[in-house]
Amino acid sequence: MHKRRVVSAASLAVIGFALSACNGDDGESAAKESPAASASASASAPASSEPSSESPTDDSGDSGDSGNGGEAPAGEVTAPGTKLKTGDRAVLPFRYTSDKQGTIAVTVTAIEKGAESDMAAFGDKAKGMTPYFIKMKVENVGGTDLSYASLKLDGVLDGGAGTGVILMGDIPGKCDRETAPRDFTTKGATYETCSLAATKTAPITGAEYDEGDTYSDNPVVWTN
Repeated sequence: MHKRRVVSAASLAVIGFALSACNGDDGESAAKESPAASASASASAPASSEPSSESPTDDSGDSGDSGNGGEAPAGEVTAPGTKLKTGDRAVLPFRYTSDKQGTIAVTVTAIEKGAESDMAAFGDKAKGMTPYFIKMKVENVGGTDLSYASLKLDGVLDGGAGTGVILMGDIPGKCDRETAPRDFTTKGATYETCSLAATKTAPITGAEYDEGDTYSDNPVVWTN
């Protein structure tokens, strides 16, 4: 797992020192930055965009173990460690809560670079950070009730390392973090969303899905 710092638009804490910013985000936007050497964090969020090609799959969906601590995924799923391109579709086991689990398809449609000024709502501790907008489409493949669930993909730096930063929240109009709609309960239902990532170092060129035990150490990665 990559070690990450956490930055929030609603409250930003860096090694115990908190700052606040007003950006109209809800309570879900509270997070903290932890020391890079000792802390790690993870978050889940939405997804958005249109599939363009099928990703490599294995038959782990028939094994009876989703790797997320829930029921087996419906049908074949994309193997851990699969490398994809923007526009490719991955079928993945997904667990949001004990009551919200199933199989989804995620298509990353774009990884767009923002401007440092876009980070203003996150406060002074976000100065020098360049945001990236990971846009995606999420499809309900298993047909289970995943209404109001939220999926987040993490940014991957050029060279394959994690960013070290987790952002909770969004940038309205540029990267809108959406939860699954109320009717995201049937096979084929879709919605679009965006995950916000940021870096102070190398550019972000990819996005990864690392949810659950199966993918935590061997994520599925999309690159431009």
